[in-house]
Amino acid sequence: MTRSQRDRSLSFGAAAAAYERGRPTYPPEAIDWLLPAGATEVLDLGAGTGKLTTRLVERGLDVVAVDPVPEMLEVLSASLPQTRALLGTAEEIPLPDNSVDAVLVAQAWHWVDPTRAIPEVARVLRPGGRLGLVWNTRDERLGWVRELGEIIGRDDDPLRDRATLPEPFHVVERHHVEWTNYLTPQALIDLVASRTYCITSPTEVRTKTLDKVRNLLATHPALANANGLALPYITVCVRATLS
Repeated sequence: MTRSQRDRSLSFGAAAAAYERGRPTYPPEAIDWLLPAGATEVLDLGAGTGKLTTRLVERGLDVVAVDPVPEMLEVLSASLPQTRALLGTAEEIPLPDNSVDAVLVAQAWHWVDPTRAIPEVARVLRPGGRLGLVWNTRDERLGWVRELGEIIGRDDDPLRDRATLPEPFHVVERHHVEWTNYLTPQALIDLVASRTYCITSPTEVRTKTLDKVRNLLATHPALANANGLALPYITVCVRATLS
């Protein structure tokens, strides 16, 4: 990871509250597919404000949340006070060897240096453990969602479609889940405000972008005067097993 990438990855602290309000959760089908059978102890790596962590805790799993941004973990701990939340990165995971059955990375693998992270993930996993990656991607086949993408940038992470997980991982598999997230117009504003592009832009650029989104909400026939929005997603999952 370059210094610029690291700085961008740490920028989320300034928008932790907006991130929590606006970012979507993850569909149960995706989590079912990512988790290995019989898993009880799971690491949510790059946990952020706990969008995925919450879904894992609800399943009765023993979850550890790790993230490099203190402000994000503060939000997570406020809603999940019983969950262990530790400062750390994929390159330096603050857990002992052979301590978890699965490591899940949601919306964060592009911030990782895989040459250092892969050995670290393998270190904390038990033999036969699972590494799972997951991305929520807006489904821009719907007209207003496509127009939103024209304003804020396409929801396109190149790693999402070509992430490779080298040795000691094997049997790399992929899975897509189509689903819909329901949110308020204000939550859509928060979703945009929590994007790296918005957080790191000059104030005038950020303001202009958010104003364009507000205008879309006010003028698009499918959105005007709506109290709730249906935002379609395609969740992309990748999983591999430790040799």
